[in-house]
Amino acid sequence: MGQSGDSKGRRGASGDAPAPEAAQPGDARPDAAGLSTEEAADEIASLSQLIEAANIAYHQNDAPEITDAEYDSAKRRLTALEAAHPALASPESPTTKVGAPAKEGFGKIRHAQRMMSLENAFAASEIDEFIARIRSFLGLAPDAPLEFTAEPKIDGLSLSLRYENGRLVHAATRGDGEIGENVTENARQIADIPQNVTGAPELLEVRGEVYMTHADFAALNAGEGARVFANPRNAAAGSLRQLDPAITAARPLRFFAYGWGELSAPLSDTQMGSVNQLKTLGFPTNELTTLCRDKADLLRVWERIEAQRSTLGYDIDGVVYKVNDLALQRRLGFRSTTPRWAIAHKFPAETAWTRLTGIEIQVGRTGALSPVARLEPVTVGGVTVSNATLHNEDYIAGRDNTGRALRGGRDLRIGDMVRIYRAGDVIPKIDDVDLAQRPEGAQKFSFPETCPECGSAAIREPGDAVRRCTGGMACPAQAVEKLKHFVSRGAFDIAGLGAKQIEAFYHDAALPIRKPGDIFTLEARDQAGLARLENREGWGKISARNLFAAIDARREIPLETLIGALGIRHVGEQSARLLARHYGDWPSFEAAMEAADPETGAEAWADLLAIDGVGEVLARSVALAFQQPAEREVIDDLVRHLHVLPARQPATDASPIAGKTLVFTGTLEQMSRAEAKARAEALGAKVAGSVSARTDLVIAGPGAGSKGKKALELGIETIDEAQWLALIS
Repeated sequence: MGQSGDSKGRRGASGDAPAPEAAQPGDARPDAAGLSTEEAADEIASLSQLIEAANIAYHQNDAPEITDAEYDSAKRRLTALEAAHPALASPESPTTKVGAPAKEGFGKIRHAQRMMSLENAFAASEIDEFIARIRSFLGLAPDAPLEFTAEPKIDGLSLSLRYENGRLVHAATRGDGEIGENVTENARQIADIPQNVTGAPELLEVRGEVYMTHADFAALNAGEGARVFANPRNAAAGSLRQLDPAITAARPLRFFAYGWGELSAPLSDTQMGSVNQLKTLGFPTNELTTLCRDKADLLRVWERIEAQRSTLGYDIDGVVYKVNDLALQRRLGFRSTTPRWAIAHKFPAETAWTRLTGIEIQVGRTGALSPVARLEPVTVGGVTVSNATLHNEDYIAGRDNTGRALRGGRDLRIGDMVRIYRAGDVIPKIDDVDLAQRPEGAQKFSFPETCPECGSAAIREPGDAVRRCTGGMACPAQAVEKLKHFVSRGAFDIAGLGAKQIEAFYHDAALPIRKPGDIFTLEARDQAGLARLENREGWGKISARNLFAAIDARREIPLETLIGALGIRHVGEQSARLLARHYGDWPSFEAAMEAADPETGAEAWADLLAIDGVGEVLARSVALAFQQPAEREVIDDLVRHLHVLPARQPATDASPIAGKTLVFTGTLEQMSRAEAKARAEALGAKVAGSVSARTDLVIAGPGAGSKGKKALELGIETIDEAQWLALIS
């Protein structure tokens, strides 16, 4: 069983100052279920943009621009929105991603088993829900035994160590969960990491956390001429990710092992037994890891570790609970980014007061005007905070999207003394303002009604939580952001053409890049021009040649990558994969989107909506992109320069359902619907939410209802649960 759910946190802290109840994540905003679809979609877009930028700053640059509290708050809110609005369950959002792509400068290693993140909990009631979900998924009675382990959530840098025949062969950071940075030589410099292990399986991948103690961190920062790190986590990450291993060797790094990836033979049949075996093999493990038999045990361990937090000598930000029985872990499996069998129970929020020095408006690639608070730098739990999101104009005015009062109706003004908080140790948020310290003459903030980038009208439609620029591609902010997204690592990933280069080329009069297709004509236009790129400042013959080669290398592109790179609103990596897998190739996808009109193309529209994970909002967005002349022209111009590869299908040798479209209906009695869906997808099947002529097989339990009737009418093969289990056994 691969232990892909790691204990990775974004930032630990040593203080325990609790925040008031009103300061818990998401409390200042209306219930996710109470938002209209459009309101939820807008908030999802805003949160996604915030978290994506935070992931790059934190995971790639080791220099977080926002605190852990607001990051956790934003991601938690995003999860709630997606749960309340299933049609938006596949937006451009970090809920379908882990970490950030591997940093340039290191070789890359593809993990044999993906390194995942963890679901977060902040209250005891959420632990009740976690346990109840597990029992429901597994079909366990409330009184059936169910053991867990509880361990401190270390705040460092996740690392995977691969041993073959007892010898360390490579070490990789988590990266984006699939591909990490090759830091093998640096890992060899850490005394806690054994170079050779005796008695280990022939193949052993050990997962753990590289960290730095408080004492070592203080000594490092006190060194003469040394770079001053913001906190021990940043110091550990920066020290491990050095291009010169000698620098890493001089840094006091430590390592805790907490799990494993690929194995040639099991370490044990339990989580606790496996961790103990890792200790026997010579890996440092956390002595506070405890076996628990129920929720009461878990909470007692959480309280005990929280009380010890300030005296441990290293940063933690919560306690991780994991199902102890590995057979049950295998049955529970994984969501897109997190295991179902583990959860991180975070510690309470920390707060600090500081001055609001400014409010800036940023324009995203969807045209959303997003206000950002600029703050006098203040340290909260060891992290220096200098900015925070303000969500939208209602939030600044002291109300939520429905008009209900926030902060007692107190608005935010430049010069105010405001309270920020960190919940669960990840992004910052303003939750209160001290009117007694408001400067005399402080003016109410006037939210702009025109775009600060292009001057176009910024309109807030009825029911919309966000004001949006109407300039479209004529707005530099939107055009530039769409291009940045197009060349980003999660999209076309063109080496040498990053955000800074896109900015420069966009404003370049002689060799402009204004739309994606312009990238693939860059070399031809350069050769035809008088002012060659190789002669420009910052460029040379080699760098220009390398850029053109990198562009040429991306003319052949996978279908799912192309769909995700187009920057269509609500279409992220996960939904791009769903669409690519369903339609198979570009001509089929293109034709389906042209025809997917709810008024005139009922069959194509129904087929699009039948994809499990695609709701009406996402469907309208992607279909509209192909039916709007201006946007379609940009897409057609791009595709003319590309060879689009068919979608990759999962490896499902000998699977009897690979490539088939399944629908589950009625009550399943031997496994939950969620487990059945997970098993089907693992075997290469597509799971749809409704029965249509494209359905290959219906699995019907008691109470099948209308779906069962429709399958009968269409003559679609229908089997019961016993036959389903026999089919996949």
